[in-house]
Amino acid sequence: MRAYAEMNKPSTNGVEMSENVPGRPGRGRRPAAEVRAAVLAAAGRILLRDGLQAVTFDRVATEAGASKTTLYKWWPSPGALAAEAYFTRSRRVLDFPDTGDLRADLIAQLRAFVGWLKDEGAEKPVSELVGAAQMDPDLARAWSENYAQPRRELARERLRVAQRQGQLRADADLDVIVDQLWGACYHRLLVLKVPFDESIVERLVDQALNGSAPRRADHPEPATARQRTS
Repeated sequence: MRAYAEMNKPSTNGVEMSENVPGRPGRGRRPAAEVRAAVLAAAGRILLRDGLQAVTFDRVATEAGASKTTLYKWWPSPGALAAEAYFTRSRRVLDFPDTGDLRADLIAQLRAFVGWLKDEGAEKPVSELVGAAQMDPDLARAWSENYAQPRRELARERLRVAQRQGQLRADADLDVIVDQLWGACYHRLLVLKVPFDESIVERLVDQALNGSAPRRADHPEPATARQRTS
């Protein structure tokens, strides 16, 4: 991690890169929102294509046509920038649907998540971001505040709606359901490091919603218990 940090120390020569729009001389500086969007887009492309180590302030600034000094003002570390870029990039594919059918919505969201990891190149960057967050407090804070907690709240809100509609028990532990579903994917990806694909999605959802206790019809009440209550 020291080598990673050294690559991203600010230059001391006082020279800043231009933030003028490339190919548009004389048009002046871009609005801050436009620059920020360009930086996040560039960081996201680099992250998914080449991995976390490739996300340096030098490289991102060059690809985005932005000032490296501006990146230092907006992000405390390249890791924090990479985390926000990942969130920005993933948001379009990880929206949480609400069709009124909780099971179908959970399956759709989990399939999108697994597909994002496996088919769209996010598996390696996610592993790298979570691993680096254990040693980079800026990245860890950015990952939690910009991605993990907001996405967890989206899931909880969808589950709360289902709870109000009677699709879940009133005493269902929503945090545990979230842990069962998305936590299972992260566990396989980061801890067990075993292959998995979209084929696990329906099983995860049905297990979380129905549990593993035997149904009453499959496990009749003992006769002595029936006699005591008669």
